[in-house]
Amino acid sequence: MKHSLTVGDLSQIDDVAKSFLRETEGNRLIALHAEMGGGKTTFTSALCRALGVNGDAVSSPTFSIVNEYKAGDGSAIFHFDFYRIEKIEEVLDIGFYDYIDSGALCIMEWPEKIEEILPEEVLRVDISISPDGARILEWED
Repeated sequence: MKHSLTVGDLSQIDDVAKSFLRETEGNRLIALHAEMGGGKTTFTSALCRALGVNGDAVSSPTFSIVNEYKAGDGSAIFHFDFYRIEKIEEVLDIGFYDYIDSGALCIMEWPEKIEEILPEEVLRVDISISPDGARILEWED
């Protein structure tokens, strides 16, 4: 079934993040697909806030590839940014499978760079920008 949520402006993003988490409950592997500047990191920050992560703690792991955050309940959240990845070996070298097999929430930016090693159960979320600047999140389950 297809799902869609719209973030009309940044004042709505936290409510949309909470709705997204309710609608996708049980999905631990989330791949965010969007163009540069499409809102992947901003939406990841909103998801983390909704889960009780200190808002200032969330940043794009462009250079480190992965950041770890602690949710309000103490569980781990792993935030990946594969933008700078040039070879799959770079991802395997950081222990990618250990992260995704951990049972923790894993949110991935630029997953198309590692498509060949993404598990089948990854929830693929497309973020597009409408002409009025709203962000539209779409996924299928």
